[in-house]
Amino acid sequence: MLSDFFRINLPYGLSKNSEGEWFAFNREYLPLGWNSVRHQQSMATKKNAYSELPVYTSYKGLTEKAILTIITNPISIHRDDTGAIMKVFFYNDATNPQSNPTYWNDYFKIIRAFSKFEVR
Repeated sequence: MLSDFFRINLPYGLSKNSEGEWFAFNREYLPLGWNSVRHQQSMATKKNAYSELPVYTSYKGLTEKAILTIITNPISIHRDDTGAIMKVFFYNDATNPQSNPTYWNDYFKIIRAFSKFEVR
């Protein structure tokens, strides 16, 4: 539920479209900063959710190899039928830093690693 700053404004993960561009989504699977489920699109059933909105970006060096050095838990990596990484999660229910503060350092380590990628 869209209930607090963390769930609305901090990244839960990244999703890639068919063009190789990425967007960060919040805990409700909405583009960061969205504070309503109005106009929500299902990232689970729609291949290019939010593709008509300017939320996707191409980043230099954001390759699968780079992702695998940042996201080390295999359950946090979702692949398509060809094996390509299409979605990554920065935490899960067990490692949610808001619920368990011991995970803030791990979460910010992931944020810092992704923050180095510049727009292509």
